[in-house]
Amino acid sequence: MSAVDRSEDPEPSERFPAGPLHVPVRSGPAGCTARFFRTPLGGRTAVGFTSAEKLTATLGTDQACIRLSEPALRALAAPLGVTALTVDPPFSAPAADRTAVKVRERESSASRWSPQHVGALRVTGAAAVVACLNLLIG
Repeated sequence: MSAVDRSEDPEPSERFPAGPLHVPVRSGPAGCTARFFRTPLGGRTAVGFTSAEKLTATLGTDQACIRLSEPALRALAAPLGVTALTVDPPFSAPAADRTAVKVRERESSASRWSPQHVGALRVTGAAAVVACLNLLIG
């Protein structure tokens, strides 16, 4: 039996420096925030692109980005429990049409809304407060 040299096989979980990345961001109240995505299996992942062209080809021309090193992106994502990093993903799901969703929500919520719903929420909230007070007072 011949010996097989596996010294060149990379480990799947091995971390390697990807260099400066174009990281997709969205604007928020405190400035810009890195966008995190889902893997096909549903896990959260940070995403970085090695060029602005790859980012634009995948996420579109309206996507804002910042430049971060791979260690900086990992450090940014780690406190949120995001440990996976995907570099140059080949595709992404299309963005949802938010205007159509808002119109549908408005139409369906107006037909389903009832003043009794507000009363039910008030009664439920008051019951929760009374239950908490009973626990505290004993």
